[in-house]
Amino acid sequence: MGKIVITDVGVAPAENVIKSINKSKIKEEIVGVSRNPFNLFSSKAQLKHHISYEYAFGSEYKKSLLGLLNQEKPKLAIFMNDREILEASKFRGEIQATGTKLYMPEHKVIEACTDKYLSYKVWESEGIKVPKTLIINDRSDLKRAFSELGDNDGKIWLRSTIGAGGKGALPTNDYEFAQNWIDIYNGWGEFTASELLQSEKTVTWLSIWYEGELVVAQTRRRKSWGFGNRTLSGVTGITGVGETFSDDTVDRVALDTIFAIDKKPHGVYGVDMTYDRNGFPNPTEINMRFFTTCYFFTEAGLNMPEIYKDIILHNRFPTVEKKINPLPNGLLWIRDMDREPILTTEEEVMKSLIEQKIVTL
Repeated sequence: MGKIVITDVGVAPAENVIKSINKSKIKEEIVGVSRNPFNLFSSKAQLKHHISYEYAFGSEYKKSLLGLLNQEKPKLAIFMNDREILEASKFRGEIQATGTKLYMPEHKVIEACTDKYLSYKVWESEGIKVPKTLIINDRSDLKRAFSELGDNDGKIWLRSTIGAGGKGALPTNDYEFAQNWIDIYNGWGEFTASELLQSEKTVTWLSIWYEGELVVAQTRRRKSWGFGNRTLSGVTGITGVGETFSDDTVDRVALDTIFAIDKKPHGVYGVDMTYDRNGFPNPTEINMRFFTTCYFFTEAGLNMPEIYKDIILHNRFPTVEKKINPLPNGLLWIRDMDREPILTTEEEVMKSLIEQKIVTL
């Protein structure tokens, strides 16, 4: 049994990776790391460490992390936050010198993927279909964005260049509101404005690669956002209902998107796509980590965190009939706060409602 350090434990993304790894045939000991003592308390990690750094922003982060790795001597470290992936990558050599393995792409790839404007520029230059985007450095850029990017209603899409969960996302046709919105975030130079896509329809293509070769990939489309009515954009980064799904166009766009930004992919690549008004999926970002609902795939029969750690720790590669979308279409993952998610199908849902004689009022 080897040790694996997983960061940002106690919250859904990391905990679902832990749950998946705990279902592995080859067992590992999880060392959970967090700056939040309450999250540590609730985590399913076997060993737990509290690190009082300002989450990868503070000057003590490197010292604290290396101290932990030298103490625990894990075989692998898995980072579950975009900013932390970027910061840890900067001193990856020192991390590996502790005997801890990493499974991630080159640093320049991580830099591009954690900055949405940088990734946009790469995709645009490579001919990938993406919504036209401008960096908003000042108020004149914002005025230009409304002039050049507004849809028929004059709306544009604002978002922070760095961050997950729809950070800073706002669809608006109001210049004053947009200006105040960026002011609130202190976001001049760190926000983009884009043409507005059909944000209700989104899909994610989660994949694992090894030295340029695809190991496995699975598509999930989002049937609803969790708590979308709590935000101005309707976007939260939280899937309410997810569904396994396959589409040749999505596969092709995902592959093109990844190869445009990395000629030799290595690690986890989660391509988020939003459909435009013509029904074509446009990439919006690549995450270099497992998304929150990776446990959906595990319960459905595709344990991607197990595959990931078995490759690096045990040189074991999976045997799958199909590398792309091995799971059947139409599996649903229904989630909400404070209850266990449910794996089902729409057919089973409808059948249950009929049997229970649910009445629509």
